[in-house]
Amino acid sequence: MVKQLQVSIFAGLLLVSAAGWGQTALRAWNIHPDGYPVTEAMKSFVDEVGRSTKGKYKIELFSNGSLGDQPKAVQMLKSGEVDVAEFSSAPLSDVVPGLKAFNLPFLFTDSAHMFRYLDGQLGARLAVKLADAGFVVLGWYDGGARSFYCANKPINTGADLVGQKIRVQQSDVYIGMVTQLGATPMPLPYKDVLDALQQKKIDCAENNMPSYESTGHYKVAKYVYLTNHVVSPEALVVSTKLWTQLSADDKALFQKAGQNSALLMRELWTKRVASARATVTKEGAQVVTVTDFAPFVRKMAPLYAKYLADPTVRAELFTIIGNQ
Repeated sequence: MVKQLQVSIFAGLLLVSAAGWGQTALRAWNIHPDGYPVTEAMKSFVDEVGRSTKGKYKIELFSNGSLGDQPKAVQMLKSGEVDVAEFSSAPLSDVVPGLKAFNLPFLFTDSAHMFRYLDGQLGARLAVKLADAGFVVLGWYDGGARSFYCANKPINTGADLVGQKIRVQQSDVYIGMVTQLGATPMPLPYKDVLDALQQKKIDCAENNMPSYESTGHYKVAKYVYLTNHVVSPEALVVSTKLWTQLSADDKALFQKAGQNSALLMRELWTKRVASARATVTKEGAQVVTVTDFAPFVRKMAPLYAKYLADPTVRAELFTIIGNQ
């Protein structure tokens, strides 16, 4: 009888302990489909967190914007409905204007150039500001380098862009950039670009190489002018709400997993860019690479002056320009 009572007490203690050691379920969001570098890097993050915490945290990844678009996901992260997310620089710039410096044209020659700043003191400073706004950065992802592509004629120099009707995002920076190049900015929803090229409503568009390939734009606009005019970051973040609940040890594990996923994402992105370029070249796209950026930088002077006059962007922009 005593032995049975001891067994029962021991079993009860095990149940109480198991409840105390219960698994914490978290939700992660991103807008990209399976196979995309962002999604694959986030899968790696989810797996590493699960392994390193010995199953303490189980993160369910919702890809392809299945929980909603990016503006909705930002609100879900702030409310705690989503714990982890990967965002472009646009919504992050809304809360930390200093990040707008990374959206300005012709500041970086490529992603490696950009990451010299983001992986250093400037990135750390921006991460502190983002954490205060509710976004704890675990890793800086590659948002890609954007270039021009045209349907109506080859583009061999900046002068060939003058007078062209170029599709841009609804953004003051992009509209200003195209205007300074002597072209006509044509703000259009991204989904309408292919039809606009086919119907000659626009002459050119601009985007990164994987997007140029995956949308089929290369089938209509075969003349690529490889300017890398905007090289921008994205970020893997967790909510401040979740972060404050993690122990110091768990925070370290999350940070390590985030940094590893960022390095993987950059590697996968580089491979994706190369494969996309090989595909479009094989299909007849003609790629001209810019070698002298000085004329473009000079043309952007009014745009830089505008943002240098903004105290919320000035410090970051001076840091970049002063260390080129």
